[in-house]
Amino acid sequence: MNLKNLHTEDKPVQTKVVFEPTESKVISLQIASGGQLKEHITKVPALLVCISGDAVFQDEKGKSIELKSGDYVNIEANVKHWVDANEDSNLLVIK
Repeated sequence: MNLKNLHTEDKPVQTKVVFEPTESKVISLQIASGGQLKEHITKVPALLVCISGDAVFQDEKGKSIELKSGDYVNIEANVKHWVDANEDSNLLVIK
């Protein structure tokens, strides 16, 4: 998904809730080209937003999503997942 696709109305200012955290935490994540955030499990749902770069999110359920600037993915709680960077990538984790 991409943030631009959320705003479909013809209005100069639009808002859309994309994630409602159960715990308040925003984490800046940087992964170098060819690097990997190793597989792990989060105990609460999380939102992963790509700020810049090109990375691939994958999980144990077979989900594989390429993330480029503006793309995001909802991460399920208690599902093993990992992220591989195709190029230097900056992401935000919100949980």
